Amino acid sequence: MAKIIGISGSLSQPSRTKSLVEEITARASHQLHAPAEVIDIAEIAPVLGSTVSYGSFPAELTEIYKKVQEADLLVIASPVYKASYTGLLKHFFDLLDPKALVGKVAILAATGGSDQHAMVVDYQLRTLASFFNVYTTPTAIYAKDTEFSHYQLTSDAIRQRIDVAVEQAVFLLRQDVPHTLVA
Repeated sequence: MAKIIGISGSLSQPSRTKSLVEEITARASHQLHAPAEVIDIAEIAPVLGSTVSYGSFPAELTEIYKKVQEADLLVIASPVYKASYTGLLKHFFDLLDPKALVGKVAILAATGGSDQHAMVVDYQLRTLASFFNVYTTPTAIYAKDTEFSHYQLTSDAIRQRIDVAVEQAVFLLRQDVPHTLVA
């Protein structure tokens, strides 16, 4: 059975980004008949921010990184801050072994105030996933703040993109792809 982990890079609560991640993971969970869990960077910010070395993770982070490494499907999302994803989301991935996610599948998403930020998904999140040798769905999701009401997604167009991305993720998960890095 596949395992699904969503990672919300938002630093605030409530969060449109977390709501988007929950929507994507719920749809993937339904499609794959698999459990899904969301890691909220805002909730682990104090312990994450004070962790600076690979060798000495607090127990809370050790458990979270174990879940990420055991996942088959990742949903990685961030609000756009200053034309990029959040610094703590970057720090979260900086602490991961570069070989930890090889062969996993990811759906990438972001939220922001205007269409000007939409390319963050392709130019930055896709590059991050590529560094870790993660297969990403061709369809990414970018949702503007106006596509939410009370922090809940209201856009049918975004829901349709989510469905397409989930279908692509299911396809990728069913392929016989290498899960080890070839030197």
